[in-house]
Amino acid sequence: MARIETKCVQSGYTPKNGEPRQIPIIQSTTFKYDTSEDMGKLFDLEASGYFYTRLQNPTNDMVAAKLCDMEGGTAAMLTSSGQAANFFAVFNIANCGDHVVACSAIYGGTYNLFAVTMKKMGIDFTFVSPDCTQEELDAAFRPNTKAVFGETIANPALCVLDIEMFAKTAHAHGVPFIIDNTFATPVNCRPIEWGADIVTHSTTKYIDGHGASVGGAIIDAGRFDWMAHADKFPGLCTPDESYHGITYATKFGKEGAFITKCTAQLMRDFGSIQSPQNAFYLNLGLESLHVRMKRHCENGQAVAEYLQQSDKVSWVNYSGLPGDKYYERARKYLPNGGCGVVSFGVKGGRAAAEKFMKSLKLIAIETHVADARSCCLHPANATHRQMNDEELAACGITPDLVRLSCGIENVQDLIEDLEQALNRI
Repeated sequence: MARIETKCVQSGYTPKNGEPRQIPIIQSTTFKYDTSEDMGKLFDLEASGYFYTRLQNPTNDMVAAKLCDMEGGTAAMLTSSGQAANFFAVFNIANCGDHVVACSAIYGGTYNLFAVTMKKMGIDFTFVSPDCTQEELDAAFRPNTKAVFGETIANPALCVLDIEMFAKTAHAHGVPFIIDNTFATPVNCRPIEWGADIVTHSTTKYIDGHGASVGGAIIDAGRFDWMAHADKFPGLCTPDESYHGITYATKFGKEGAFITKCTAQLMRDFGSIQSPQNAFYLNLGLESLHVRMKRHCENGQAVAEYLQQSDKVSWVNYSGLPGDKYYERARKYLPNGGCGVVSFGVKGGRAAAEKFMKSLKLIAIETHVADARSCCLHPANATHRQMNDEELAACGITPDLVRLSCGIENVQDLIEDLEQALNRI
């Protein structure tokens, strides 16, 4: 079996004799068939193939197959964004009147999706601390709980989740564990190996890595037994009258039911497909992911060590630092490094943080993160500005927090830029 570095380069597409070496971009909305019967088999899910890119596209599926292999799953799909991936992953099994347990330390956009938008759809969320005890996590479950959600490395709080504990607890309550693995990527962590059932990504971040392609992905481990909990998951375990009465869990089994339903229902109705052109860019990013992640982590470690020594910085969060709250947990789940993102507090609070941001020269102020180019963000003034102080605190964010995404530049240049900006406070 190929190792992760080889999978980054080779998985998903194997050209036959005389075929293109790079994956082809199938930039077509529709596909031709000789007979209506041939097309009918596709609509009945009796044959594999393509009829409309709003649901599936060959280029997308090649890239999804690579991510699936890298994560160790059985089926995968691409979406138009990471937000779409997380929405689809949850909404595929939780409906109006249902409940989901989610970690509170998650990306602000995901928090808002769950706490505001999906709440309007009748789905209730209980948010638990990433550091909750087994008993506290157990207490969050209800009879109508349908899933547990968390992030491998929280954005931007950088908490490292106890994947094994969250997964085992979810399974003890008969529900799957969904985890967003964006910051770690499958190069540094494969949550399925620790018990996760569904893995999501904002592929816009490290996987693309060049700020060129917005996208998301969902990978199914293919291990959760939906039929063993059929009363909890009628959408997978009873006939879908909107799709010829198919029962996904019986027709496609544990390995294919979740992604098939997600495609046949949600992608059909919402159309949040990734463009084939973006999927092509995404694959280019994947081919160098294993090389880039090593450099991101090296730069992140060096910058975190520098910031820890600065008298202008009150605190630093980076799981690679001995003494960090998540150092031991990171050694378990992220032995090769976590990511290049460092969060720290500027002495002097919000005003000092704003002054620091304005003084940066090389490091750009961007909403983006996890890019080949270093960038910086003051979350309380940007991505999380819709939250009040109490909600910010629940997400592990303080007004002085700066999120720094270390790119793959020369690390000494990054440190010098940080130093001159800090000296202007």
